Parts: sequence; structure tokens; C-alpha cells
Amino acid sequence: MSTKDSGKDTLHELEERLGHVFTDRDLLVRSLRHSSAGNESNERLEFFGDRVLGLIVAERLYAAFPSEPEGKLAVRLNALVRREACAKVAEAVGLAPHLIMANSEAVSGGRQKMAILAGACEAVIAALYLDGGLEAAARFIDGFWQASYEDPAAERHDAKSKLQEWAQSGALPDRVQPTYTVDSRSGPDHAPVFIVAVNLPGHEPALGTGASKRDAEQDAAYKMLQRLGLE
Repeated sequence: MSTKDSGKDTLHELEERLGHVFTDRDLLVRSLRHSSAGNESNERLEFFGDRVLGLIVAERLYAAFPSEPEGKLAVRLNALVRREACAKVAEAVGLAPHLIMANSEAVSGGRQKMAILAGACEAVIAALYLDGGLEAAARFIDGFWQASYEDPAAERHDAKSKLQEWAQSGALPDRVQPTYTVDSRSGPDHAPVFIVAVNLPGHEPALGTGASKRDAEQDAAYKMLQRLGLE
């Protein structure tokens, strides 16, 4: 089981960083329990927290950019709620030492895996919402996402979109589009690792790695953009 099951003292320290003292601490504990640890994992909370995060961030963007069309708001939203952003917040708040997981997962680097950190962050948001209401969840989200709401980087298209737009601009003959192929898949079902190649005519394939095909495709596209001097 876990190499470190969260005790009361460490949970108190985490509550301070989250800005909320839980009435039902079992919610917080459940939000930290990875599926490898057995029953009552954080997967349902992760599903819920993703929606709460999207609602709060969408509301903030709607208010901050009253003249922007839906398309530009969607780009900003996607950049702020994607897995990478959630994983960074998980690292900033220090969730990794508190995660409850099987020893085998911990030994294989589970506390540093982006997918696990992002999922835990979303689960914690759900726990905050269920224990303290929308105000508690929004307070946490604003505390860690506020600086990003108006960050120009949040307006950027994701790597796949940017690479596709470059191809459509006429940079390639006949406006050929990038194609993506799965090079390999490894790891257990609950923590897979995908390697995906992005292919462009006249260029060597670029390989990307991720916990899902989507993440690996994004990583491959980003590496191709770097090779092309576009990042």
C-alpha cells in the first residue's frame, strides 16, 4: 500500500496550503488516493473537479474579456484547465508527498507522473467544493490560477493546432496536414505511457511521450514546432 498514508499533522499542513479546514477529512483523504491503492480512489472526484475547475475558470475569463468571441475564450480556457496546468498546481501546492498509492506505483515514480498529479489536483478541487461549497473551491482556484487568467501565454493555441495552422498556411506542398501514429504503448493499464510520432513530408518524425495518446501527440507536435523554429 502507500509509502506514506496521510496522517493528521500532515493533512493539517496541506489544509493550510489549500486555504480550507475540512469538516469531512475523509473527502480530502479520498481525493489523494490513487486507483493503485484499491477501493475508494479519487477517480470520481477527479471527474467532478474537472467540471468545477472549468466552471470557475470560464466565469473568470468571461468577466475578464467581455469583448472576446467564444473561440478565443475557448483557447484561453483549454490552456488553463489542461492536464499540464493542473499538474503544475499540484506541484506548487505540494500534493505529491500526500498521495496515497501502492508501493509499486510509488517506486515507479508515481508521485512525479503528470497524469497522477493532475488527477489529484482535480480531485482536491472536488473535495473542496463538496466540503466547503463553491466559495472554497473558487478561493483555491483563484489563488493558484489568478496570475494566469490574463497571461498572454494562455491565449496561445495548443501545439497540435499551431502545427496544423502552420501546415495550412502553405508552408508545405499541397497544404499537407501532420499525421500522428502510435509508436509504442507501455506501462500498466492504470498508468500507461504512449510514444507518438508526428509526421510531416520532408521532415524527420518527431516523437512525443505522454500518459495518453492526446498528451503524447501534443508533446510530439511541440517538439516538431521547436525543430521548425516556431517555438
